[in-house]
Parts: sequence; structure tokens; C-alpha cells
Amino acid sequence: MSTGAGRVSGFGDRLAAGMDDLGPLCVGIDPHPALLASWGLPDDVAGLRRFALTVVDALAGKVAALKPQSAFFERHGAAGVAVLEEVLAAGRADGRTQMILDAKRGDIGSTMAGYADAYLRDGAPLACDALTVSPYLGVGALEPAVRAALGSGRGLFVLALTSNPEGAGVQHATAAGPDGPEAVAAAVARQVRDLNAAELAGGGRLGSLGLVVGATVGPAVRNLGIDLAAVRGPLLAPGVGAQGAGPAQLRELFGTARRAVLATTSRAVLAAGPDTAALLDAAARATAEAAAALR
Repeated sequence: MSTGAGRVSGFGDRLAAGMDDLGPLCVGIDPHPALLASWGLPDDVAGLRRFALTVVDALAGKVAALKPQSAFFERHGAAGVAVLEEVLAAGRADGRTQMILDAKRGDIGSTMAGYADAYLRDGAPLACDALTVSPYLGVGALEPAVRAALGSGRGLFVLALTSNPEGAGVQHATAAGPDGPEAVAAAVARQVRDLNAAELAGGGRLGSLGLVVGATVGPAVRNLGIDLAAVRGPLLAPGVGAQGAGPAQLRELFGTARRAVLATTSRAVLAAGPDTAALLDAAARATAEAAAALR
């Protein structure tokens, strides 16, 4: 993961290249019971494995990113986590599709360092290309994960504006900032912006530290005064497709930051399975729609 100049090739570099080549789509791997049933699979480890590896086999190398949701593997215990290890390794083997683990980890001190060691270390069984993390113990508390990610050419997606209605009570709240009061989400974006600026001083289009910004948050970005383009990191945008966000919402929400957006969909693609050709067709349609909206 290094460049000719000796700089570690970052996640942002790889993701930007993948989005250019394959389009700005991330497909979630969310094997919840209803989807397993719709595929005619049992809600057990065997069904979980078949579901997840079918998605990887169909879409690795065809979409910019895949995003396994850790909870749906953890619910099956140690055997489910073993399947997650297999899925992450299989997805990363292609080299073009980035594997984003949606685990939303966040803690302090040695515990955060433990999470970083689990997911962001070369050779770790659960190694992914990028990890979702929660900043609500303070963005500074993520430092072990930031250090591990940047040191190994991996990335983080930091929760900023999530699409669940309960999130607004925390994320829209006002806190003291360096230049006066600012929304909590704006403070998160500002601190991630500053971290990316240090990485991008060596060049590159996207930093390796991104934000999670729900595609269904409406006018919140504008109302809270958040400059997403200034973050210069990838913007993971769940809520596309079945959750209601379409081209108009993407254009309005992300504005001049559109080229950094990785549109995320799950059900709209996964519902096409278990036939791999149908999965690929559904992903191709979703990719074309996202690319048109974010052009």
C-alpha cells in the first residue's frame, strides 16, 4: 500500500480510484432474518454464509465498496464472526472493491486501541479497508483508530449526520467551538477536515477520514452551516433507494461535495437475490442512478 515516493497509499486514494472506475456505489451486506427468508435461506450460520458470500461473489470488482453490517454476523455468535472474517477476506482479495465494516465502534484509551487492533491492523482476522466509528465520546478519543488507519493505508467513516430521527437530538445540539457556538455535527466535520488536511498535505484527492451523512437528512447540512466540500474526505451516504433518497435529494444535500459521495444502498439491490445475475443487474442500475445524480 505504498507509492513510489514512500508515502502509504491511503484509503481515500483507493476509494477515489474505485469510484472513478466502478461508480459511486456502496452495497450493504445486511443479512437480517427477513432477507434471509426472502432468499429461501435459514436464519442460521449456513444461511448467513451463503447469503453474504453470494453478494461478494456477485459484486466484488463490480462496485466501489461493499459494507457488511457487523451486527447481523455477531447475532450468530462466534460462528457468525468467523463468517464475517471470511467475507472481509473474500471481498478484499479482488483489490478493486473496498470493504467497509459497519461496526460503529467508539470508546476511549486502550479500549479504542483494542478496536483499532482488531479492524485496522495488517494481518488482523477482521481487517477491513475502512471502519465506521462513533465520535460521541469526543473526536479526540478516536485517535488510536485514526493513527492505526492512516499508518496502514486504511480509513474511517465518522458518524456526523445520521438519518435516524433520534440522531438530531444529539447531532444538531449546539456546543462551544473555537469560533463560537456550533452544532455537534459541524464540530465533528471540522475536526475530520483538520485531520484530512494534514494527510492531504502530501497530495491526493480524498483524505482517508470520511463522514457518514444520511442521504435523507434533508436541509440539515445547510441549516447547521456544515461545509462538506471542505472536509475533503469521502462521504458515506446511507438511505439511497428503499429508504427514500433519490437523485434530487442527493444533488440538493451534497451540492459541490457530490464527487466525494459514496451512495449506499442495501435492500434495493439485495432484494434481487439470490440470483447473481439479478444482483449484478440491480447494482448496475443503482450505480447508474447514483452516478447521474452525483455528476
